[in-house]
Amino acid sequence: MAVSLVDFDFVRQLVYDHSAIALDDTKNYLVEARLAPIALREGFLSVGDLVSTLRDGSASLRDDVVAAVATNETSFFRDLHPFDALREFVIPAVLKANGGRRLHMWSAAASTGQEAFSLAMVAQERVPPIPDLSILATDLSAEVLAKARRGRYSQLEVNRGLPARLLVKHFERDGREWLVKPDLLRHVTFRTMNLARPFRNVPKMDVIFLRNVLIYFDDARKAEVLAQVAKVMRPGGYLFLGGSETTYGINSLFERLHIGKAMCHRLVAGDRST
Repeated sequence: MAVSLVDFDFVRQLVYDHSAIALDDTKNYLVEARLAPIALREGFLSVGDLVSTLRDGSASLRDDVVAAVATNETSFFRDLHPFDALREFVIPAVLKANGGRRLHMWSAAASTGQEAFSLAMVAQERVPPIPDLSILATDLSAEVLAKARRGRYSQLEVNRGLPARLLVKHFERDGREWLVKPDLLRHVTFRTMNLARPFRNVPKMDVIFLRNVLIYFDDARKAEVLAQVAKVMRPGGYLFLGGSETTYGINSLFERLHIGKAMCHRLVAGDRST
């Protein structure tokens, strides 16, 4: 079921056009690995046959292929240091600026939901409780967001980064799996969203986690995405990127901040509406 160079080039352009993910020449193996299960599921004899149908313009198959190529690696409190910075500095700073009344956060590549629920758990640790707490969780893939909405995780998934204290507090056991409790789930809203397209109906945000997304974009798309991010952030809002990502040389509206062992970016200019 190997992908020919011609088919790879077609899939690469398709993925770029519909997600802004730029695949270099070395990613032939990744396309083959991600498309083979779809070809098998849909009854194609080969990945080449699947690509032939893609060329005919099948929208549903196209969306499945684009979502499959996107990476959905995630875990609770992934990389830890950004969540320490959020807890110890960012949330207190945001609440001090608005009188303790509001915290709106966005997990912009939410995958199966662990990051969004991690944000919610950090925020719920605040005493007194935050009156207006909301987390928007978006992803390109409707399939992974469907899992996120269910808030159901295996023992292996909760073992990856979730402290036992928070597991007991915010989850309940259901057979061999764990369910997010309603009191945490109610703060999170899930929505399918393509970051490569104009942002629509995104409310103003105090904190945005956009981690390990920009690495898949070329410089032009990075600039477009960051410009849109700046428009939906409140002045002084905080942006967390992946460890190898930066706004430097791409968008001058952000300043870099080192908070403990984490680095984030703070909006220092832009839309001043609240």
